[in-house]
Amino acid sequence: MLIYKIFRAPEWDALNRAGVTAGAPVDVADGFVHFSTAETVAETAAKHFAGEDGLILIACEAEAMGEALKWEVSRGGALFPHLYREMRIADVAWSKPLPLAGGVHIFPEGLS
Repeated sequence: MLIYKIFRAPEWDALNRAGVTAGAPVDVADGFVHFSTAETVAETAAKHFAGEDGLILIACEAEAMGEALKWEVSRGGALFPHLYREMRIADVAWSKPLPLAGGVHIFPEGLS
């Protein structure tokens, strides 16, 4: 199962340079890397990245993260994947731009 992380371009660039990241500032503050599912990622973008352009959508294979990935109740009672270790560039299955058009983020088709 793919799970998704939205990064601002400088955060994505830092992961590419270093090979690992503790995540965005909110991740560092919370002590884990926040991810979303295909069902929740658009709401995450709207809530936490409203009006922001230049974002990168990153997909990771949940099963490959092992026991460091915990599914925890969050927004609206939904289960969200939280990674309790640094995110590694090797965790990334793919990355794509997440453009903004008319104030709405345009997601790639076929997220699952």
